[in-house]
Amino acid sequence: MEEEEGKKANVVKIRESEQRGEITWVNDIDYRGFGVNVSECELEDEKRKQKFTFITDIKITKNNAKKLMNAGRSRWRIENEGFNRQKNLRYHIEHASSQDYNAMKNHYLLTQITEIIMVLHEHGSKILRSMKKTIKEISSRLLEAFRGQTLTDEDIAQLGKPMQIRFT
Repeated sequence: MEEEEGKKANVVKIRESEQRGEITWVNDIDYRGFGVNVSECELEDEKRKQKFTFITDIKITKNNAKKLMNAGRSRWRIENEGFNRQKNLRYHIEHASSQDYNAMKNHYLLTQITEIIMVLHEHGSKILRSMKKTIKEISSRLLEAFRGQTLTDEDIAQLGKPMQIRFT
């Protein structure tokens, strides 16, 4: 990573089991009027060399550099595996489903919504697991709810309120 306009690059060495490398970062780089922090991690083991670059608004220090790098790698892994599963295993979205741009966007957004619902079913809360129903049974019941129930004004008002979903 090159230093931006004389800003000091910081380094943390990594030596874990079979991996070694370093994390280098620079804080407070101006990007279109926003201050961003950039870290770059180079890892090496017996099999390969890897390089990861992350941009964050969190100030990077010697105390949190490794934690931020691990969080970035985990997030990348989740996104990469999720998109791969959508593309190749579940929904087979390997090619354009339409020539119309809005139709393609809508198709993909519906695919994303479907994936969220499937992940909630597969890794869902204790309540879903306590129902002792198969995913197929729960999905069928959910489909019937979508088909047969109408949203009320009260339901729509609830959508504007903040909510949390927790997995335990």
